[in-house]
Amino acid sequence: MTTVAENIVAHLKAAGVQRIFGIPGDSLNGLTDALRKDGSLDWMHVRHEEAAAFAAAAEAELTGELAVCAGSCGPGNLHLINGLYDAHRSRVPVLAIAAQIPSVELGGNYFQETRPEQLFADCSSYCELVSTPDQMPRVLQMAMRSAIENRDVAVVVIPGDVALAEAVSNQVQAITPTRSRVIPSSAELDQAAAILNGGKKITILAGAGTAGAHQELINLADRLAAPIVHPLRGKEHVEYDNPYDVGMTGLIGFASGYRAMESCDTLLMLGTDFPYRQFFPAKAKIIQVDLRGDQLGRRTRLDLGLVGDVKDTVEGLLPRLTEHADRKHLDSAVEHYRKTRRKLDDLATDDHGRSPLHPQYVARMVDETAAEDAVFIPDVGSPVVWAARYLTMNGRRRLIGSFNHGTMANALSHAIGAQSIDRDRQVVALAGDGGLAMLLGELITLKQLDLPVKVVVFNNSSLNFVELEMKAAGFVTYGTGLDNPDFAQVAEAVGIKGLRVDKPKQLKKALQEAFSHDGPALVDVQTVRQELTIPPAITAEQLKGFTLYAIRTVMSGRGDELLDLATQNRRQLF
Repeated sequence: MTTVAENIVAHLKAAGVQRIFGIPGDSLNGLTDALRKDGSLDWMHVRHEEAAAFAAAAEAELTGELAVCAGSCGPGNLHLINGLYDAHRSRVPVLAIAAQIPSVELGGNYFQETRPEQLFADCSSYCELVSTPDQMPRVLQMAMRSAIENRDVAVVVIPGDVALAEAVSNQVQAITPTRSRVIPSSAELDQAAAILNGGKKITILAGAGTAGAHQELINLADRLAAPIVHPLRGKEHVEYDNPYDVGMTGLIGFASGYRAMESCDTLLMLGTDFPYRQFFPAKAKIIQVDLRGDQLGRRTRLDLGLVGDVKDTVEGLLPRLTEHADRKHLDSAVEHYRKTRRKLDDLATDDHGRSPLHPQYVARMVDETAAEDAVFIPDVGSPVVWAARYLTMNGRRRLIGSFNHGTMANALSHAIGAQSIDRDRQVVALAGDGGLAMLLGELITLKQLDLPVKVVVFNNSSLNFVELEMKAAGFVTYGTGLDNPDFAQVAEAVGIKGLRVDKPKQLKKALQEAFSHDGPALVDVQTVRQELTIPPAITAEQLKGFTLYAIRTVMSGRGDELLDLATQNRRQLF
């Protein structure tokens, strides 16, 4: 007899799936036993289902292929939701198998009963309950196809008894991606070319959708004499080997990217869903190219929206474009970027050996020490800022994270999935102390699965980015302090190499030792708490907020905090 669960495993194998992340449970017994019998797919046992979903999201992000996670009924699969939201918003293909209580008990408020088909509907392109074996494998096939073709989450909810039932059909179908070209019509390309040929100061905003189109992007920028700005998710695809790169824009960007956007008369958006409307130019003509038509005009008004793959669309545009001889806008933007980059680099020093360490220096040393094909995964919060500003991309390195969903605790959990793909490739999790502590149990997962992830902790004993948000809004910081353990000792206690860095002179040696270690390693770096991440454009409201924060902080009897803030950031302001 072939069970429904065994047929599920056969389908996953046929699609090239190599592992499933999750935690066992009685409602998942059919699936885990089918995996045991088959023996060719790895069961990646994590310590929290949220980490399982994050791990699957990271695998899907790096490979572009279907990744799978699973959770048992009720609380088990409910824990998947944060990681699945992350995968959904990052647009990566993930299949979640959500086990359910016995089918005969549905609707009776049974032990651990929830409604996964309702809970996961908002973070998936397909979510369906399997009520009888007759629905399988059709539901599974539709779910896999939806995840792969939409680059999204699909959820199959299946009661444990249905998974253990005899399969009505033993059919196995290999669900693999289709290969299609999507390009605007000739008339639309002519219209876009007319706008671009008429522009005097053109800027390109290039996002994650430019992946695989690097040379076409460079050729386009050269033809248009256009500086290239990127949002965070475009960094790994845009900034390397690129003489037209002028940096990043957005809340954690820097001045040169903002200026190149603000000063243009024509903006060409390529493969980006950049969300911050206040950073778009007010008067420029705007063209947007995206593979998904529903994203056109979602962030800013458009003069022209084009549905198309970036690579194919740019190839169609190039023969229609005239060479822009006037390169003043480009040259000015590039020079401004050089100055901005120099200022940023001047901050990434050991500060004459003073302790605690400036996080800019930590990020720079990670960049210099890491492998040429390393995968970097920063936690949401200040580690993302330092990664965006100080990690160097080269076409081989990868930079992934929870850049759209923006959740804490992603770095270590994502790293589990990234390292599972290739145990010989260096994976570096840039963890915030708050993010690491939130899913601290996943350090044990690294040891149990023997995953040689390198964890660098930016330990400032606070929810640092939250404090910055409070200051900008005029609030006295409250409830953000963290009483942390020695994370290096915690790592050692679970069998992971742990190193602690208190002084700048210790950093390079510690990173080299950790990165060369044959196994997981953690470096706990004591960093400055009051380091400001100054945005590229400060609004009057933010200035007002900081003024209120300063007044209220002094009146609250915490003037020493204000003095420390000024002392630590004096070098940024002068």
